[in-house]
Amino acid sequence: MNLRSVRAVARKEYYHLIRDFRSLYLAVMIPLLLILLFGYALSLDVEHIPMVVVDHDRTLKSRDFMRKLDATIYFDVVANLPNTAALIDHLDRNQALVGIVLPPGWSADLKADRQSPLQVIIDGSDPNYAGNTRAFITAYVAATNQEQLLAFLNRQGRIRIKAPVEGRIRVWFNEDLESRNFIIPGIIAIIIMIVAALLTSLVIAREYENGTMETIRSLPLGAVEFLAGKAIPYFFIALTDVLVAILMGQLLFGVVMKSSFWLMILASTIYIGVALGIGLLISAGVKSQLVANQMAIMLTYLPSLLLSDFVFPQENMPLVLKLVSRIVPATYFIDILNGLYLRNLGLVQLWPSYLVLAAMFALLTLINVAVLKKEGL
Repeated sequence: MNLRSVRAVARKEYYHLIRDFRSLYLAVMIPLLLILLFGYALSLDVEHIPMVVVDHDRTLKSRDFMRKLDATIYFDVVANLPNTAALIDHLDRNQALVGIVLPPGWSADLKADRQSPLQVIIDGSDPNYAGNTRAFITAYVAATNQEQLLAFLNRQGRIRIKAPVEGRIRVWFNEDLESRNFIIPGIIAIIIMIVAALLTSLVIAREYENGTMETIRSLPLGAVEFLAGKAIPYFFIALTDVLVAILMGQLLFGVVMKSSFWLMILASTIYIGVALGIGLLISAGVKSQLVANQMAIMLTYLPSLLLSDFVFPQENMPLVLKLVSRIVPATYFIDILNGLYLRNLGLVQLWPSYLVLAAMFALLTLINVAVLKKEGL
């Protein structure tokens, strides 16, 4: 490989890149916006659920029951309503996601050790919120029942009964259960696909549309040199975006990498190479910038976002999509990111994902070289 030829192609692509405001905007501003939007706006934590209450009992016990529920981080009582019709209206208008109705005589039944039912209405439009809300309400009611049982035993003068099974729960890897601790590392995979794959999907197609591909064929330039020269500027832009994402994640969101920084750089380098290979292959095969851009979105950005175990768990996917997800490069890169950021793993544990990404990079390079040689380079 002639390094002088590679440098010449890279310089040409660099000059085109700095003169193209849209490409620079896509390469620099979009990643920053994605980090801010995903970091601040996207949260999978179910907290501060708006709740309305209809308290027909109006006793100290009923008010204390709702006050304790409102004091948790999971629920916010936004209104105390006079009747069930008003509660339904709030749910219909999306002003609340949960409604609780305490019937008359509720606290009196509790004092008399009788069943004291209450009604809980949950908006099931969002299954994630509805499922978590039901779990929180169920746990709170179970805790209340336990308090009532202990109080009953105490009144009877009996020995306090201890539960035979006691679960001592410890949370590993993400001790605070903050969704941003895996959203911020995961967004790095999306950023690389946007910068590396989407931008490079235009570079060879642009040569065909501008009619300069014939001139390139007449130059003493090989396929490997042409590919390397085209990819180098975008490689450094993508790597810079990775470093900026790491820095912003630590400074703005407190997401700190637990494992080796250099293992992160190694994984990012291989993954950027894979993304560049996909973009260049699309560009060489389609030969139209518009079609190449649309194909790049369909084949890189969307699979990385939807099928990589970033937002949606692969365990819940149909078998066909599970198989498709195994050929999505972001699946392996996000596995590495989770290991480095959350689990403090090393190369000994993560080498299979590194190996798969390296194999993908080698395969894409061979295919790209073969396609360009077929085109006369």
